[in-house]
Amino acid sequence: MRGFLRGSATAMITPFTEDGINFDCFERMIEYQIEGGTDALVVLGTTGEPATMTDKEKEALMRFAVQKAKGRIKLIFGTGGNNTQRAVEMTRLATDIGADGILAVTPYYNKCTQNGLIEYYKAVCGATPLPVICYNVPGRTGVNILPATMEKIADIPNMAGIKEASGNMQQVMETARRIRCKCDLYSGEDALNLPILAAGGTAVISVVANVVPKQVKWLTEEVLDGRLDLANGTNDVLLPLIHACFLEVNPIPVKAAMNILGFDAGIPRPPLTPIEPEHLSQLKAALSENYLEVTA
Repeated sequence: MRGFLRGSATAMITPFTEDGINFDCFERMIEYQIEGGTDALVVLGTTGEPATMTDKEKEALMRFAVQKAKGRIKLIFGTGGNNTQRAVEMTRLATDIGADGILAVTPYYNKCTQNGLIEYYKAVCGATPLPVICYNVPGRTGVNILPATMEKIADIPNMAGIKEASGNMQQVMETARRIRCKCDLYSGEDALNLPILAAGGTAVISVVANVVPKQVKWLTEEVLDGRLDLANGTNDVLLPLIHACFLEVNPIPVKAAMNILGFDAGIPRPPLTPIEPEHLSQLKAALSENYLEVTA
C-alpha cells in the first residue's frame, strides 16, 4: 500500500524518572511536536528505549499517547522484536489501544534468513488491519532486509513501506527501484534524509526532530516540493546538530539535548549511560548554532 505517511515523523524519546515514565514531560513533548508541524509520532521505536521497558510501561505509554494526541497527529507504535509471537501480540495490543500504524523492527539477535524476514512480516501484518512499516537497521539488529526481499514483503496488502537505516545508499536506491509502485520509502537516518527523499522517499522518521521539529518539517516540505536549493540550505544548518546527536549511541545525545532545552527527559536506562562531558560540550555548541536556547 502507498500513501500512509508523508512528511516528518519523530522517533520519540521516552522520558524516565527513577520510578518510571515521566508522563508530564512526555505530554510537553507531544505538544512541542504538534506545534512544530510534525506529521506523526513514532512511540516505542529504538529511540524510545523499549528494550529496557516493562510490558506494563509500554502499554501505559501507548494509552497515554492515544489519550493526549489521537486525532491531532498520526500515532505509530513500535511493536517488533526477536520473538515473532510476541511481536504479533504487541501489534494486536497497539491496534486495540488506538494506533494509526505499526513500526516493526527486524528480529534482532536471532539473525533469521531472508525467508524468515518475509514470514515475520507476514505474521505482523496479519495481526492488524493497520498500515505496517518495516524498520531496517542492521547496525543494531544484525539483520539486513535486502532489496529483493523487500520487494516480496511489499506485496503484503497492508505493508506501508520501509524505514531505511542501513546507511547504504546503493542499497536504498535499489530498494526504492523495486518497491516504487508497491509501498513507500522512508528515511530512518537523519544524515541521509535529503538524499533519500530526493530518491523518492515520502517521509523521514527522525531522531533529531525531537529537538528541532520545525526544521526537519521544513526540510521534508522543501524536498517534496522540489525546492532543492532551499532544502540544501536547511540541511547544511541541520547537519552539525545531526552529527552531535549521534556522537554516542542513540538516544544518549538526543536525550541530553532535550534536557538542555528544558525538558525533564532524564537519562537513558542502563546499559546506556549519560553523555560524556566532551560530547556534551559539542552538543551544546551545535544547539546554539541552530539558534536554540541552552537552559542547562
